[in-house]
Amino acid sequence: MICFFVTDLHGHRDRYQKLFTRIEKEPPRALFIGGDILPHGLYKHTETESAGFDFIKDFLAVNLARLKEKLGAVYPEIFLILGNDDGRAEEHSILDIASRGLWHYAHNRQVPLEDYVVYGYAYVPPSPFQIKDWERYDVSRYVDPGCISPEEGFRTVPVTDYEKKYTTIAKDLKALFGEVNLNKAICLFHTPPYKTKLDRAALDGIMVDSVPMDVHTGSVAVAEFIKKLQPLATLHGHIHESARLTGSWKDKIGQTHCFSAAHDGPELALVKFDPGDLEKAERELI
Repeated sequence: MICFFVTDLHGHRDRYQKLFTRIEKEPPRALFIGGDILPHGLYKHTETESAGFDFIKDFLAVNLARLKEKLGAVYPEIFLILGNDDGRAEEHSILDIASRGLWHYAHNRQVPLEDYVVYGYAYVPPSPFQIKDWERYDVSRYVDPGCISPEEGFRTVPVTDYEKKYTTIAKDLKALFGEVNLNKAICLFHTPPYKTKLDRAALDGIMVDSVPMDVHTGSVAVAEFIKKLQPLATLHGHIHESARLTGSWKDKIGQTHCFSAAHDGPELALVKFDPGDLEKAERELI
């Protein structure tokens, strides 16, 4: 079963077009999209877009509907989450299009895929960025130097003060996964696991109030979850430069294969894998 994985396309139409072309030529069984799907800046209009343009409905949905019409029965199952650069106000559009059968919205859900189960989770630990729709405290109310807490910044949808202060990624993962057997699970995250080859940021030598910033910016909770429950495969993005800095887009935690499709170049980074033979996974820059 061939699967494609992409992430952090940030509304770049040229990369999406490359993806659509590849899917038409080589339809995978499933496509995983790991968040940060919209243009930067809360999907504000670019100079080439009209004021009434809606990226999700007028670009993504339109192009995927065309693909579905062309491919028919071999149109892939698409699993999608949002990322920390995507405003949660657009979640209703994502759900609306999911109801039409173009994709599955996987955040905080489990969705079957043949003999496998797909889980999705979009939240990332506190970052230096202002938008906080998809940020949570990680394992405690600690915030790294240079980062802004989930209680600050701004959101595109309101949440309770309790959620801002007391929810954590660790608690969310416990609620989502419990103690289930995950040997057939493919987990779609936006954040990478902490202190791996997938979460290395270009923060070397940067100090905040005389304290060095941590060059590893992934989630401790996600790393501990993988270590403990050992899902079959985990898919990650968020840290664009990590593969360039570490020389690797993949890692292993125990028996779990961890892949990242984040990329800081102009190309589309496409990870291609078979859940039945993960050792042969490939990453192509298109």
